[in-house]
Amino acid sequence: MKAIIPEFDENSARPLYLQLYDYIKREILSGEMDPNEKLPSLRNLSEKLKLSITTINLAYSQLNVEGYIYSRPQSGYYVSNILHRGKVKVEEKKKAGSFHETEYSLFPVDVEKTDESSIFQYDLSCFDFNKWKKCMNKVLTEYPQLLMFESDPQGELALRYEISKYIYRARGVICNPEQIVIGAGTQQITSHLCLILSKLGINHVAVEEPGYLPVKNMFRDRGFVMTPVDVDKEGIRIGKLPANIRSAVYVSPSNQFPTGAVIPISKRYQLLEWANHNNSIIIEDDYDSELRYFGKPVSALQGLDHNQRVVYLGSFSSTLFSSIKISYMVLPAGMADLFKEIGHGYTQTCSKTEQLTLALFMEQGLYQTHIKKLRHLYSQKLQKVISSINKYGKGIISPTNTSSGINMIMNVQSRKNAEKLCCEAKTLGVSATPVSIYADDPEGQQSTALVFYYNQIPIQKIEGTIKALIEKWTEDKGKDCFSE
Repeated sequence: MKAIIPEFDENSARPLYLQLYDYIKREILSGEMDPNEKLPSLRNLSEKLKLSITTINLAYSQLNVEGYIYSRPQSGYYVSNILHRGKVKVEEKKKAGSFHETEYSLFPVDVEKTDESSIFQYDLSCFDFNKWKKCMNKVLTEYPQLLMFESDPQGELALRYEISKYIYRARGVICNPEQIVIGAGTQQITSHLCLILSKLGINHVAVEEPGYLPVKNMFRDRGFVMTPVDVDKEGIRIGKLPANIRSAVYVSPSNQFPTGAVIPISKRYQLLEWANHNNSIIIEDDYDSELRYFGKPVSALQGLDHNQRVVYLGSFSSTLFSSIKISYMVLPAGMADLFKEIGHGYTQTCSKTEQLTLALFMEQGLYQTHIKKLRHLYSQKLQKVISSINKYGKGIISPTNTSSGINMIMNVQSRKNAEKLCCEAKTLGVSATPVSIYADDPEGQQSTALVFYYNQIPIQKIEGTIKALIEKWTEDKGKDCFSE
């Protein structure tokens, strides 16, 4: 019996049972474990590796399900005889204490992550996956019959109902489930909206400058005439909007991206009046609006609209987890009827299982509890970022947009360009993107503005990350981050 001696990474997001599964699977496929070789018992391996019997059992069970091992009643687990097994040559590398494996077998072994997202920091405390898993298990075990059919093109009614209740209580949005359309991300929702606007004869869109680039690209790619409108400290400059032209305007009045500007109540009524006077449509993107850390979240513009002029957009990607890709829009009644006429020509691309899971998550009050927890956590992170900047980066970094959302603007005084600064941030596992807002320092040095995402940095790592970031940004020379 070959000794099972895996090396566990306690800092890995991958659970210990899956790390053990990976190790045994690799040993089997490499030929280090022979066919029909007996594996250690659950208790023996548990005592040897100092892991719980449950952890060992989970690893063995997964290997058994996938056919890498098999069980004999009253005897234990044995290695299966797998066709196309082959030796894996392992060349140890002293550099960085790592090793690389070269696979010579026709049978695929583990494929390591190579996507860019794998280098970024992440904080699993931002979401309770156990509660999400319980809701998903309930869908799979108690409502499997619902999964045998495709989802409604407009989205699952159960989720639309829960969304309508939530956004009324939390955001002041007035609607019924029939006005809500669910899609796989904001870009898909915007694609549906482009079609509806075209049917209404609207081919002109005003957009915030600076603003959310992916949505701008959607309008551009769909052939809309676009007018960029500057943003000031009170949001979009209403006086610069198109006059006497039926159009749409894309705005984020409660937390403008990336400046964080909030449109005050008087200007909101001016914006609604502009839409009425020009027979136009306001597209309100309420992204991140619940995540306000000082004072009460500002109510949505849609709740002030009495003339069916506002389309309300919302998303769960920043409040749940990025890969969820569930977004929605609330259409005025007339536009909702128009979607029903054209929507049957499209299939719902948002996972039905995830829609029903989210509906249960919201119905049980778990989403509302999660938002409260997230506000508290992110406000602590924000304060930690600001205090770290004051401690290590005074005179180098000036933060703005520090009252809501998952990011802030950093005005960085540096001789390096924005792309270089962002690339150096990436080497530390944090995300920053350039934004076209510049200010001149009194001494003549240009201050470059970056959107800095602090939400995924674990709170205990924030101070060290900010310190290392400032050191990199103030280095005169260093390794070219575009080279290998």
